[in-house]
Amino acid sequence: MADESPLDRFKSALTGASRALAHEPELELAWTTDTPGQNGNSLRVPMPGRSLPREQAMEARGYADSMALKLRHHNQALHMRAAPEEPTARAAYDAIEAVRYEALGSRDYAGIRGNLDAAQDARLASDPITRASNADDVPVPAALALLLRERLTGQPVPAIAEQGVSYLREYIEGRANADLDALAGVMDDQKAFQALSLTMLRHLELTRAEDMENEQGDDNDEEEGVDDGEDQDDQGDETEGDQTRNEISADPSEGGDQGESDSRPEDGEEMGEADAGDEGDDGKLPVRPNRPWTQDPEHFDYKAFTDRFDEVISATELCDEEELTRLRAYLDSQLTGLQSVVTRLANRLQRRLMAQQNRSWDFDQEEGMLDAARLARVVVSPGHSLSYKVEQEVEFKDTVVSLLIDNSGSMRGRPISIAAISADVLARTLERCGVKTEILGFTTRAWKGGQSREAWLAEGKPASPGRLNDLRHIVYKQADEPWRRARRNLGLMMREGLLKENIDGEALLWAHNRLLGRQEDRRILMVISDGAPVDDSTLSVNSAGYLEQHLRKVIGWIEKQSPVQLVAIGIGHDVTRYYKRAVTIMDVEQLGGTIIEQLAGLFEEE
Repeated sequence: MADESPLDRFKSALTGASRALAHEPELELAWTTDTPGQNGNSLRVPMPGRSLPREQAMEARGYADSMALKLRHHNQALHMRAAPEEPTARAAYDAIEAVRYEALGSRDYAGIRGNLDAAQDARLASDPITRASNADDVPVPAALALLLRERLTGQPVPAIAEQGVSYLREYIEGRANADLDALAGVMDDQKAFQALSLTMLRHLELTRAEDMENEQGDDNDEEEGVDDGEDQDDQGDETEGDQTRNEISADPSEGGDQGESDSRPEDGEEMGEADAGDEGDDGKLPVRPNRPWTQDPEHFDYKAFTDRFDEVISATELCDEEELTRLRAYLDSQLTGLQSVVTRLANRLQRRLMAQQNRSWDFDQEEGMLDAARLARVVVSPGHSLSYKVEQEVEFKDTVVSLLIDNSGSMRGRPISIAAISADVLARTLERCGVKTEILGFTTRAWKGGQSREAWLAEGKPASPGRLNDLRHIVYKQADEPWRRARRNLGLMMREGLLKENIDGEALLWAHNRLLGRQEDRRILMVISDGAPVDDSTLSVNSAGYLEQHLRKVIGWIEKQSPVQLVAIGIGHDVTRYYKRAVTIMDVEQLGGTIIEQLAGLFEEE
């Protein structure tokens, strides 16, 4: 078309190429200034400049090619079935599978090889491996993936990451050299590649899952379309748990100044809190393992190395009014359709709550309010005495509800958007019913430790330091604050760079203690999260499961001893392993309705 811009024509060409590569005629492609990602057959790739600079165009093609190759050569159900539970092992398992399907494209198409190299360069620009000064600073999954890529494609490790990889090359090749060679021979067979990958992870002591392959049972032999990597019609259908990590929001309506992807440095005050080395890693959101239940150590003790850098802060202090207004408009524009659905559900909740608060009446009384419904008896029979009714209040406990929303990086995109709008509609509904609502969020001030870690390093790295990151607890709406005043604050969740890591146990105690200070008879705390606690800095220097064990103890104490009623909603993550009253949803679109139903159930209990 004559009025098409070069960017429009590039997008059309890229969509066609991606459909052909993925063998998916229904594939759709959209630009984004947020983190690239995919949801089923919908791809979002970085938007290049209007003049289509060559480097940016190749980067966009590289991301699109990688996602298309995933649709063509990757079976998500098979991949998830054998995923190890340990966080580092899981991250490595995901990374080396990405190397496999990208290597298949590089092997068959020279043009794709160049595109993938450009996308990888963009990802590596923010990867900690490029800033490593010793072996302890090198993320093992990244180094392992680059060494495997070198073995599968014959391409050397990119110069920007060569120094970092060199710190671990001898260790990895010493333990897994034969495994790396063997993987090169089974690139076309995802099932065989997966089995060898798990063996390699055991040789590297990243996982202790000795019988991981056997746990799959005979079901794998009956699974359709998993024996080879070709033409699997259903392989693009990601499991819901993986969707919640990969879904991202659409382009901000305000243009490029809304924020940049994680492959570029953040702007604003965030850079003042930590150096660029603490920024999030593109495509490396925190891994949320579904770990089996484990007994807490008998003498488990939790502590923070320091709390002097922690903060409890209002949303208005993190963002000026003009930006909050813009972010709120962006949030509304993203979820117009969903808001109407959630509003209908909220109205249903309102009717149920109001029904519980309705007055009951004692009829045929000698005095009280005249019962107009029975006046007809007097007209028909004038000798009949007038009837009166006396109203009685049905007891309805004065109630406050606190919504605690996980503001971690893995919630980025549609999950955090839906959580924000659901909280917004719920607060408006409960306010109409006389139920006070507060909305809280929890994250950290920096990636990988921030000032707490710097203080620990300055003191000589004492052993077992405890929690090693700076907490950021955000108050979006106070319980006594009218909804109309706090409405804009929820737009802050859309701000690029806000969502980092999550330390759930301390956040839960914070929200719980706020409720204990309230005077209402009934206090309800609802937690919305998409996984287990994750903070790389803390977990790297403490015992395994340090944060998760603390979360379990906090939940157990609240559920057994506290007057606060605790309920949780997990998005793609089984929170029923932690909370007695909990529900897990696999589709983030169900969140609004699930919040409404859970609260309605609590209110209707005796």
